[in-house]
Amino acid sequence: MAVRLPTIAVAALALAPLLAACNPDTLTEAERKQVASLSLAALAPLPPDPTNRVADDPAAAALGEALFFDTAMSPSGTVACGTCHQADRQFQDGLPLGKGVGATDRRTMPIAGAAYSPFQFWDGRADSLWAQALWPMEEAREHGGTRAFYVHVVAQKYRDAYEAVFGPLPDIAGLPPAAGPKGTAAERAAWEALDGGRQDGVNRAYANIGKAIAAYERTLLPAETRFDRFAAALAAGREPEGDARFSDLETEGLTLFLGSANCVTCHNGPRFTDDHFHNTGVPQAAGLPEDHGRAQAVPLLLSDPFNCQGPYSDAPGRCDELRFMIREGEELERAFKTPSLRGAAGRAPYMHSGQIATLEDVVAHYSAAPAAPSGHSEVNPITLTDRGRAALVAFLKTLE
Repeated sequence: MAVRLPTIAVAALALAPLLAACNPDTLTEAERKQVASLSLAALAPLPPDPTNRVADDPAAAALGEALFFDTAMSPSGTVACGTCHQADRQFQDGLPLGKGVGATDRRTMPIAGAAYSPFQFWDGRADSLWAQALWPMEEAREHGGTRAFYVHVVAQKYRDAYEAVFGPLPDIAGLPPAAGPKGTAAERAAWEALDGGRQDGVNRAYANIGKAIAAYERTLLPAETRFDRFAAALAAGREPEGDARFSDLETEGLTLFLGSANCVTCHNGPRFTDDHFHNTGVPQAAGLPEDHGRAQAVPLLLSDPFNCQGPYSDAPGRCDELRFMIREGEELERAFKTPSLRGAAGRAPYMHSGQIATLEDVVAHYSAAPAAPSGHSEVNPITLTDRGRAALVAFLKTLE
């Protein structure tokens, strides 16, 4: 169930360089418990998605994988899900802004472990992986297609695989090659010309495309890191060895992360995210439209026919996250989803529109805690020495 966002209370901190060598023995029992809670060993089993009856069907995942990497899933023949979510780059693209048919206003988010999150995108405008998969396909700057277009592609290339999982496709005889409620004026007119039954058939097949892609994405989980090997050694009561052994600086960074710097307030759990939305004073990206984050996403989520309570959900009665989420209030203004820190060191630049170039700059931002462009930042300033900043960055790199 969604809960009210916690306020980030970060005490002022003055760090002198540590003279004693840092090693696992310097960690308190409470810190060791926190380390264990952050390890992949503590990751719970993948939660079921009752809204997607084929969420864990291998045949659906195989179909979804094919669709995910097929550039035929765009009218230009140049864009697939895998164009931005690149398998060899942590299913991300390393760009400040995602780029499909055109440039978007936000960064591409990595996918590994996303199935654990109740809301998707930086602003949470989708409440399932399968609903998330549908948004980019109709976005003019991403895939640039329409619902009717995608049904035609599946009918031509994947009919047998689709029908083995979902049953018969809708009759496409006479279905316009491009028609949908989010397309061009001509494509929207073609959609409006379809009767309700035909629209519903296309919508259902379109939803199923998203459900197959989601079944594949659910197989993408976070990879083990140096931190996890360090945590495993601590849990076993043995000295970390090899790359699992932290340097003094990395151990100092871990101690700061868990304690005075208070990073763990939001970056908690085995995925290093609370899956909530926070205003942390991130500046508006130059040259882009004003981005209000969660505040502008809630109406989109509630009106989306593919949300948990919509007619294409396989379990419309099981929607506690959607029913009880915060729907209004200042805390939603410019609030963006806490990203996982796993692999973050290799995913520069940072923030929702790539506004911050390096990890060092990220630490500096949270240390300074600038006022938010709108709404109220939850971050309070802290004072870090140069060594303290370097220690935090060193620790974050153990999550690569």
